[in-house]
Amino acid sequence: MQQWNLFIAFFRVGMLGYGGGPASIPLVHKEVVEKYKWLDDDDFGDVLALGNSLPGPIATKMAGYIGYRVSGIIGMINAVLATILPTIVIMIVLITSLNSLRDQPWVNGMTHAVVPVVGVMLAKLTYDFFKKAQVNMGWMWTIILGIGSLLLIEWLGVHPGIVIFALLLYALLRPKKKEQADLEKQEQSL
Repeated sequence: MQQWNLFIAFFRVGMLGYGGGPASIPLVHKEVVEKYKWLDDDDFGDVLALGNSLPGPIATKMAGYIGYRVSGIIGMINAVLATILPTIVIMIVLITSLNSLRDQPWVNGMTHAVVPVVGVMLAKLTYDFFKKAQVNMGWMWTIILGIGSLLLIEWLGVHPGIVIFALLLYALLRPKKKEQADLEKQEQSL
């Protein structure tokens, strides 16, 4: 049953993720976190951050990792195939049929109408991540990191993977607070 649920979840993402990776992310979140509860919001955010820093399509990277985490190698293969299968079929069918209709105004209107819907889905996901970050770090650090990331990525052209890597490196190497160090000493002495 688990393999079937993996296939259906990522098949839906593949079928409905019109617009590529950014459109797929909220759909993956809905299936993986909200519906099947394979990951919580924190885990999903980690998978998304790391997936964005690696080369290649985000939907297949997320499907591969989540499938592996849920059901091992078979789950990984199942989730990736479920993600790409609809795209392959739709591409063959749509390119063949739309190629002959590409000059029709309704075809252009159809493709342009999807953009605002994807924007709203991404805005909702962004808002959810900001709320989660605020709970974990407070508003001040959330705003500072949000603005800092925006400046680095959009205006200075730094690759998002480099920004994420730098933040992960900082989190690993930062000096620990005295309370944390004392707590760790107590745990080690037990």
